[in-house]
Amino acid sequence: MPVSFKMIGLSALMLAAMPATAVAQESAAPKEGLAYAQIPRGAWSIVAEIRAKPGKEAELREATLPLVALVRSDPKNLVYFLQEDRSQPGHFIFYEVFASRQDFEAHNAMPYVQAWFAKLPALAQGGVQVMRMEVLGH
Repeated sequence: MPVSFKMIGLSALMLAAMPATAVAQESAAPKEGLAYAQIPRGAWSIVAEIRAKPGKEAELREATLPLVALVRSDPKNLVYFLQEDRSQPGHFIFYEVFASRQDFEAHNAMPYVQAWFAKLPALAQGGVQVMRMEVLGH
């Protein structure tokens, strides 16, 4: 029985799709590293935004980057990411997770956080915009 190109094409397509399926199943498996299970339901999550004054982008970045190591070293901090908008240098988004509001407030009272806040009037437009969020699940 002659084999048609349609059949070969379909078989090749099915074979090509199999690894993608395996990859999709693997990517749905729990990841190592960040321990999602350690983040309690109802955790206090913050999404904050700040924008540098024109010409102050590099200074705000320089003042803000040390926060990453400092906040992550705080045992009450569960997750901390500092991100900068690729299309708008000087536009920063913070993502932070603490087990409770009290843990977050203790973080904000830390001397290094207060020192950073003190620099903002000279470097940032309008201060920090904060959304206080609740982690619903993991």
